[in-house]
Amino acid sequence: MPKPPLLKLNVAIFTITGFISLFFVPYWAMTAGFDSIEILTAIFLFFFTGMSITGGYHRLWSHKTYDAHPIVKVVYAIGGAMALQNSILHWSSDHRIHHRYVDDVDKDPYSAKKGLWFSHIGWMLREYHTNKHTNYENCKDLQKDKVVMWQHNHYIAIVLVANFGITALLGWLNGNVLSMVLLAGVFRLVAVHHVTFFINSLAHYWGKRPYTESNTARDNGILAFFTFGEGYHNYHHIFEYDYRNGIRWWQYDPTKWMIRGLSFINLTFNLRKCPEERIEKAKAALQLKKAQARVLQLPNSELIKSKLQAEYEQLCVQLVEYYSTKRKILTQRHSELKISVEKLELDEKLKELKKALLVQKQHWQELLVQSHATAT
Repeated sequence: MPKPPLLKLNVAIFTITGFISLFFVPYWAMTAGFDSIEILTAIFLFFFTGMSITGGYHRLWSHKTYDAHPIVKVVYAIGGAMALQNSILHWSSDHRIHHRYVDDVDKDPYSAKKGLWFSHIGWMLREYHTNKHTNYENCKDLQKDKVVMWQHNHYIAIVLVANFGITALLGWLNGNVLSMVLLAGVFRLVAVHHVTFFINSLAHYWGKRPYTESNTARDNGILAFFTFGEGYHNYHHIFEYDYRNGIRWWQYDPTKWMIRGLSFINLTFNLRKCPEERIEKAKAALQLKKAQARVLQLPNSELIKSKLQAEYEQLCVQLVEYYSTKRKILTQRHSELKISVEKLELDEKLKELKKALLVQKQHWQELLVQSHATAT
């Protein structure tokens, strides 16, 4: 079967910018050098444009994980155009298809099951999905967003002004237009391209799957460092409407921190988070599935499986009760209610439930270890 025709413009962009970044930028660095202003500008624009993709294109528009002030949307739209990854509408349409048909080699635009090269960049080099973007049926909500449509209708002009106009102006102010365009323009663009492309490629190949094995997405803290927090991809694919990817305070997710930080000055709002018990239940369900699979060949497998199932169900009951009580207390605190008898009773109940949950978790882990030892 013949391959689809090449997208000549895409091939040219990736080839030219890649060549300049690999050969001409290092040559310039060794001969003319880059000053501190150029280096700092490149770093700033790297984060600005990359997080316009992760915070704007991805978490705001594709998944609607929070709402943002129009000023924030305009900034994201400019930064996203500066990242040169197509318009918000186009990008979000592709991404929603990816989530709906993840790993389907025919329907997923950048299916990881078609290979690392394909999911990283190959899918953009040929016309694999002819006439896919004619009416953007899966993005009718975004077609009502004035910022989205402004950027979509004037995308080329915004790209040119953002990538060349802004960097050229900064270079002129700093005394060297070419040097600034090379480092903060071209080299920064290529760097942002490939670290964000890692989310479609490496994040589906390298890492762990603690929440679901129904798709190839992985959690990887190293990738999160390079992808503005998007490396916790297994979590994202099961809880895609959470504005966070790294859900623990210590997990590197600057996109989450930015969204949360902007909420303190009312520039972002309606931040959506997955309930904690759903997250823990997903992990426990996958552990149950693995444990039951390990004991299948044992003569008493049905007995062990039933014990595992019963312990899992009891764990789920404890999780729901613990977190529902915790939410009641938090609601009271947020409402600035005075300490009352009910509040004291809830606090005491939470302590008791926490102890019971810890005991239940210990029983669960012991049973998992026991089943694993028995199976081996």
